[in-house]
Amino acid sequence: MSSTILDKIIAHKRQEVADRKSLVPTALLERSIYFSSQPVSLRKYVQRPDLNGIIAEYKRKSPSKGTINAYAPVERTSIGYMQAGASALSILTDATFFGGKNEDLTTARKFNFCPILRKDFVVEEYQILEAKSIGADAILLIAGVLTKEEVSQLAQFAHSLGLEVLLEVHNREELERTITPHVDLIGVNNRNLHDFSVDIKTSVELAPFIPNDFVKVSESGLSEAASILELRQHGYEGFLMGETFMRQSRPEKACAAFVEELKKLNVIKSLSFSV
Repeated sequence: MSSTILDKIIAHKRQEVADRKSLVPTALLERSIYFSSQPVSLRKYVQRPDLNGIIAEYKRKSPSKGTINAYAPVERTSIGYMQAGASALSILTDATFFGGKNEDLTTARKFNFCPILRKDFVVEEYQILEAKSIGADAILLIAGVLTKEEVSQLAQFAHSLGLEVLLEVHNREELERTITPHVDLIGVNNRNLHDFSVDIKTSVELAPFIPNDFVKVSESGLSEAASILELRQHGYEGFLMGETFMRQSRPEKACAAFVEELKKLNVIKSLSFSV
């Protein structure tokens, strides 16, 4: 997404939130059956040694790619992701630009115990209340559209509801400008916002500047199992993957095949070290 598109999304999101606040008051959100439930830790699941750190994403479309997969059902896909061995789910809930909806996350929540990241453009505390009410365990904060004060305030509010926070950055400037002890995971988006190019070297280059207090997550452009092994060498434990799976007719099967390939590479690596 170019900065122009990002600006357009945020402007639309602010209006969208204002409209939703008038239709669904906070008191109604707090009556949700999920509001009193204990969230599942995204941080802990990403770090579980018996899993692989993959945060498998459900995404119908994007501004840069257009329609990716308009027909894969949320229920089958999300269950399949978890059966394949993913550590967590990421569900896009933005309707206008990504074709998502809150009901997608709630559906995934009904059928999966794992942590679920609500992937959206958070600009207000109301959206965090909404995330809790639809069954999310974690929220995304995007450094490129928020000040350090906003990141800190929104992250603290999320924590007050028991939700964890993934802070997404695209470069060192965003990282150093917005990093705060109130976030749990830091995601490096490998996509260049200006020309849409993707390079995992972005994650490699930023790794030394992310304190070990935070779980490191690499996002975008992860299509090769070998890339996961390389990024692990730089301290990454989480790997957010969407298009690699979603552009296939059966995303959950693509995820399962990827996990199997990753297991094979791990075995080969272990054998090479033991020789």
